[in-house]
Amino acid sequence: MSYHDRGATWFLAQFKPNSHNIAERNLARQGLRTFLPRQEETRRARGKFFTQLRPLFPGYIFVALDMLRGGWRVVNSTYGITRLVSLGKEPTPVPLDLISQLMLRCDRDGMLMPPKLLNPGEQVTLTKGPFADFVATIECIAPDRRVWVLLELMGAQIRVAVSSEQVRAG
Repeated sequence: MSYHDRGATWFLAQFKPNSHNIAERNLARQGLRTFLPRQEETRRARGKFFTQLRPLFPGYIFVALDMLRGGWRVVNSTYGITRLVSLGKEPTPVPLDLISQLMLRCDRDGMLMPPKLLNPGEQVTLTKGPFADFVATIECIAPDRRVWVLLELMGAQIRVAVSSEQVRAG
């Protein structure tokens, strides 16, 4: 699937709560191209941790429209979609550079890939496991792509090893 077709302009559509799969499926049925960047998120429920794919921008999906052919109103009437984001009476296009940069950070399925360059001393957020959403500092990176991080926990620094897929810059 090519995201850079000629004549296509990208817009941001707001979908109804927890309706990203429905909205994406219904837009595809209409022949519209979509881009829904996702990331794995670990949550805790009933004392257990579970990981699931969640939209990177909760509540929003990117939709490519050929403005020469018109028809942006069809998106607003798509089941699962609330509206196209607008500043005024018509939808506001998303800058192509922004879409391109997001797509470069995602795989073919829209899954956000881990950053390639991590450096000691950088602050990262853990994305999976029992320390999900904790902010840590990278101590060192082993040749097997294991990342040693320092966590501040109960007033002490704890050294923990995680895989590079379990950390997100910032």
